[in-house]
Amino acid sequence: MVSCGDISLISSYEKVENCVYTSTLLRKCGRWGSEVANPVNNCSRWKLTHAERFAADFYITDAKSGKRALVKAGYRTKVVPLIDENVLVSTSRNIELSSTLKCWLEERNLSSEEAQIIRLEEGYIREGMRLSVIGILSKKNEDLMILPPSEPISTGCVLLSFLLPAYFDGIVLRLVDKTYFIPNSGIS
Repeated sequence: MVSCGDISLISSYEKVENCVYTSTLLRKCGRWGSEVANPVNNCSRWKLTHAERFAADFYITDAKSGKRALVKAGYRTKVVPLIDENVLVSTSRNIELSSTLKCWLEERNLSSEEAQIIRLEEGYIREGMRLSVIGILSKKNEDLMILPPSEPISTGCVLLSFLLPAYFDGIVLRLVDKTYFIPNSGIS
C-alpha cells in the first residue's frame, strides 16, 4: 500500500491529489507528407509532442508484515514506471477543443489554434494504491529504504517463455491488480 512522503503530487489535467507519481502525455496524429495517416479519429501513428512525468519519495507498506519502507523515487532519481496512461481526451479535426483543454494547452505554451487530431493521456499512482517496487533494499538505523540500483538491472532471458532480456535503469514501479500475487515476497 502506498502512502505519500513529505511531498505529494497533483496530476496535471484531472487534478487528482495525493499522488506519488504522475504522467501526462500529449500526442498528435502523425502525418505522411501533408495527409493524415488515417483521417478518421483512429490515427494509425501518434507522435509524442509533450510529456510531463514526476515522482516523489513515498512510503510503501507490506500488507502481510506491516513493515514500512521509504522509496527514494523523488528528486533526480531514475524511475521506470510500468503504468498505463488512460486516454482522457481524443479529438478529431472537426471538433472544437473544450475550454479545459484549451486552458491546459495555453498554460504550457502549446498551440490550441490549429485544427488537429490530438490525444491526451494521463496516469498516476495515488495514495492507497497497491504497488510493486523493484530496487535495492537498504536498512539504516532500523529504517527500511528502497534505493535505485547503482547499475541497470537485467530481467534475464527465458526462451521457453519468449522472454527476451530487458534492462531497467532505476527504480521500477508497477501497479498491482487484485489478482496479482507473488508468494514469499518481502516488501512489495
